[in-house]
Amino acid sequence: MRTFSTTMLTLTMTGLLAVPAVAAAQGATPRARPQDTEVWEPVPKVVTPGATSSEAPSDAIVLFDGHNLDQWVEVKDHAPAQWTVADGIMTVNKAAGSIETKQHFHNYQIHLEWRIPTNITGTDQARGNSGLFLASTGQGDAGYELQILDSYNNKTYVNGQAGSVYKQYPPLVNANRKPGEWQTYDVAWTAPTFNADGSLKTPAYVTAFFNGVLIQNHVELKGETLYIGKPFYKAFDGAPIKLQAHGDKSEPISFRNIWVRELP
Repeated sequence: MRTFSTTMLTLTMTGLLAVPAVAAAQGATPRARPQDTEVWEPVPKVVTPGATSSEAPSDAIVLFDGHNLDQWVEVKDHAPAQWTVADGIMTVNKAAGSIETKQHFHNYQIHLEWRIPTNITGTDQARGNSGLFLASTGQGDAGYELQILDSYNNKTYVNGQAGSVYKQYPPLVNANRKPGEWQTYDVAWTAPTFNADGSLKTPAYVTAFFNGVLIQNHVELKGETLYIGKPFYKAFDGAPIKLQAHGDKSEPISFRNIWVRELP
């Protein structure tokens, strides 16, 4: 019995002594430190936020400050935009048609405020219809549209109500305010990219907040907005932002406080 115990003890001690030797031979992992996962550079640039949620931050490009339409042209012929500007507000001129920015953008964050007239008439899609085209890619209504409409108490197809990615994604919720009250869109747009042969490389994505409520959560777009038919992609490299002058007969809507921040 004594011999067995001595042998077992010898084997056990030999095994314990072998473990450090093997660890040393293989290179023991050093003890982790908090500093191992700290990143110090590059340091993010300083951006001063606006005094309110609607005021442009310091790195924003102001597209409409309430005074003029210098940043906009007509879509049909690129002539100076002819919408009405008064009291810090611009109102759609349907006869002049849709307008778009002079500047082209890729990925960006945009803030935009819009208002349906208190005396709005019409039903379904003919009730304050307009659109924020996140990329305007041609004449007419070509591009990628986030729908603008009076959807406070107005029945229509859900992928065409306010806050929808038109004909693709209904909003997660209906966050509309009453006609006559200002509504707010805050949108992050990731533009699609294309291969040299024009084929799609990466799709477009949209995240959108409507009056502070998340309504589109990084949705992957199926292509450009189409009124009839299935959406598809066609190659472009940067595009203006467009505001739609819809052809319905209801009273024209208004906009204010529009700014954009370009993103990497």
